[in-house]
Parts: sequence; C-alpha cells; structure tokens
Amino acid sequence: MDKNKKHKYALNVSVIETQNIKEFAAKTGNVYESISIIAKRADQISGEVKEELLSKLKEFSSHTDNLEEVHENREQIEISRFYERLPHPSIVATSEFLEDGLQVRYPDEEIAEEA
Repeated sequence: MDKNKKHKYALNVSVIETQNIKEFAAKTGNVYESISIIAKRADQISGEVKEELLSKLKEFSSHTDNLEEVHENREQIEISRFYERLPHPSIVATSEFLEDGLQVRYPDEEIAEEA
C-alpha cells in the first residue's frame, strides 16, 4: 500500500481534543440528540471502513485451510496496519458534526411531509 496515500477518513491527529459540550447542544438544541447523530454516523463509518478492509484482504485469502501453508504476506500486514492507524470512527463523526459536514434527516418528519 502506498504510504503517501490518504484515506478519506484520515484526520490530522492534532484535531483530536476535548470538546465543549455546549457546541453539541447548539447544533440541535439537545446534547443527547447530537450524541445520537454522531453515534449513528460513527456506525456508518465503521461499516464502510470494515467493508473496504475486508474487500482488500479478500484478495489475499487462500482457499486451502492447511495450517502448514499459512505464511506472512507483507502487503496484507501493511494494509492491516494502515487501517489500525486510522482514527476511531467516533472521532471522525464528531469532527464531521462540528464542521457541519452531516446532513440529518428525521424519518418522522419525512412521513408527515409525504402525507
């Protein structure tokens, strides 16, 4: 894997810092609603990253289950290490939320508008 390649969820480590909870409340009017939005986005990010990692690792999978044939694959190890170094999905989701990078839709309001 190219070491200079940036992942779409890569963040600058200096961005990770303690946040003011009032900023969360200011976005939605409710701290718990904001945290719920961030948690749902973190789940989405986690799923996307997991799918991406599994698809890349699938290229290296062998169809034989013989333990004697198991060997280290440097590219597979590099890919795994790269994904291990990515920031936690909750950090990425929090950053997106605070930078107004998330669009929130409420299913109840969508149903009411359709009726």
